[in-house]
Amino acid sequence: MSDTGLRSGQLAVAAGVNVQTLRYYERRGLLREPRRSLGGHRVYPPETVTLLRVIKAAQRLGFTLDEVADLLTASGLRRSGTGLRRHAETKLAEVDAKLAELTAIRDTLRATLTAGCDDLLVCAENSGCPVPFAQPG
Repeated sequence: MSDTGLRSGQLAVAAGVNVQTLRYYERRGLLREPRRSLGGHRVYPPETVTLLRVIKAAQRLGFTLDEVADLLTASGLRRSGTGLRRHAETKLAEVDAKLAELTAIRDTLRATLTAGCDDLLVCAENSGCPVPFAQPG
């Protein structure tokens, strides 16, 4: 790190991402285009490390990059008016719905194993098979 900022490689290492991620985030508008050194190298302000860590933490919580962009504002470290609570409530509802769906899938797979189903086509013709085949309407 220098007094004037971090080059792409330094920033990537400090934030635990790769340089291609930096470019991608710039194209997506999550990172501002950095200033350039006299030699033409990108130079990022040190606080960009924190911003990248925030982006990655939001992704680990299941937020898409579009959702992360909504959480961030256009100024400074992008702290004002993020609406995290509203976004977190929405994301939690999505996660709960996915968990319910995955639980149903898990339970059906367990029942399939317990029923001894070994051939999907044979199973489709067996009324006792737990696999939820669509009924003709």
